[in-house]
Amino acid sequence: MPAQTARFINGDSVPIGKILCIGRNYVDHIHELGNEVPSAPVIFMKPASSVIYDGGCIVIPSYSGDCHHEAELAVLIGTRGKDIPEDRALAHVAGYGVAIDLTLRDVQAELKKKGLPWDIAKGFDTACPLSAFVPASAVSDPQKLQIHLSVNDQERQNGSTGLMIHPVAQIISHLSTIFTLEQGDLILTGTPAGVGPIVSCDRVVAEIPGVGRLGVTVR
Repeated sequence: MPAQTARFINGDSVPIGKILCIGRNYVDHIHELGNEVPSAPVIFMKPASSVIYDGGCIVIPSYSGDCHHEAELAVLIGTRGKDIPEDRALAHVAGYGVAIDLTLRDVQAELKKKGLPWDIAKGFDTACPLSAFVPASAVSDPQKLQIHLSVNDQERQNGSTGLMIHPVAQIISHLSTIFTLEQGDLILTGTPAGVGPIVSCDRVVAEIPGVGRLGVTVR
């Protein structure tokens, strides 16, 4: 299988490295799941093999009966960095895109209850639908974007990136103290409220005006 790539709208691409994801980054989403507001970014990872693209098919694993959608702003790193100051963080961004962080909610809840890692609830094949990326220069302020997601033409999510607890620059800076960020790394920045289940034959569309649009179906 060829390496998964982050694709730009102009046709250029770069191999995907790490996919670093931020959980619990919108207060309303935290409340809808009954979680506590964290003092620092909650970090988990997805493998590059979980990526599918616009027009792709979501395959819900047989070990789950409750797969949820989570629309997010995706950030593509273009320049390597370690311990990046927050005021320089956005200079390391190559582009912005739309992602859907798929979560097997039943599997995640059961593993969390046992104090076990929940990678299999987040990193399964097709768990990271991803749009093409616009150049970073096309987005004047990543905290002034609107995230939309619909299922079968019914709106489920509609939230502003301005509601992030930890904004994009802060996320990049924080992650770079833990991981060296490299060209091709992706950051999923969290989801606003309105997450919910998807089932076979659903059509899921996520969009961030000025950034991108992503449509996938559930097998």
